[in-house]
Amino acid sequence: MSHSRRSFLAHSAIASSLLLGPKLLASGSLNSADGNWIDAHVHVWTPNLTKYPLSSGFKKSDMQPASFEPQELFQHSEPCGVKRIVLIQMSYYQYDNRYMLDVIAAHPGVFSGVGIVDYQAADVAEKMKELKQGGVRGFRIYPGEGEGARWVDHAGMAKMWTTAQAENLAICPLINPTDLPFIQKLCQKYPDTKVVIDHFARIGISGEVNKEQLAQLCALAKFPNVHVKTSAFYALGKKKAPYTDLLPMIRQVVDAYSPKRLMWASDCPFQVEGGHTYAASIELIRDRADFLSDSDKAEMLRGTAERVFFS
Repeated sequence: MSHSRRSFLAHSAIASSLLLGPKLLASGSLNSADGNWIDAHVHVWTPNLTKYPLSSGFKKSDMQPASFEPQELFQHSEPCGVKRIVLIQMSYYQYDNRYMLDVIAAHPGVFSGVGIVDYQAADVAEKMKELKQGGVRGFRIYPGEGEGARWVDHAGMAKMWTTAQAENLAICPLINPTDLPFIQKLCQKYPDTKVVIDHFARIGISGEVNKEQLAQLCALAKFPNVHVKTSAFYALGKKKAPYTDLLPMIRQVVDAYSPKRLMWASDCPFQVEGGHTYAASIELIRDRADFLSDSDKAEMLRGTAERVFFS
């Protein structure tokens, strides 16, 4: 497991249905079964290590759970009205995006992808364009110890951000709160590049939501192309369903960005481990955030991710 994932955890009926808007129950609440929602952050992997070998430094025992293939995912997502899903390249495979690309190709119209490339490689721009042809619409970046500061003036990172802007792709930082200043500097240099910050920048992973860190995250809302995933509830705050202790943070982020720049995501399979459930994650936005209107919820549960990852 990569340093980023390890630290995070430690601390065509379908095609036609995509054209439907949200359906409302008689009470006016959103219909979970027919919501046509999008989960903006899921990892998949396979125990078939012959066809899809693990990257150097990983071993079979690192894969926890041992398998999380699309059919296992659908058992959780389909009952909750989730019709489309953004796959995030798993660190087990590092720069070998083949399994994610094969899953996208096997399920037309269902998946989009966020890949991983080596930003220090000479051909990083060409690789990004190649992966775009396979359904990738964003690229994850995650810093090693002290690496975030080096991103700001790195030629390879500059190539990633400018290529993303030119190709209508998103840069997706998986970061800690201490990396927010570096993302701010990059946004200042490349204001036309779409950015999607994963998991509230992990604010709240210590068990408490730090007000200064949250203010830093909200300050990035001044850049109109920055988005935030409201996700990974199992890992933040009290880390206990129904996760309502996270609602004040969500409301502050909503006030800063508006629902049109926020997207819900589960972070499966980790959201369905350790007694947590998929339903509890989507219910926090759909049923428990009473400060959101139905149209607000539709943006966070579908609209924003649709524009960023399926357009």
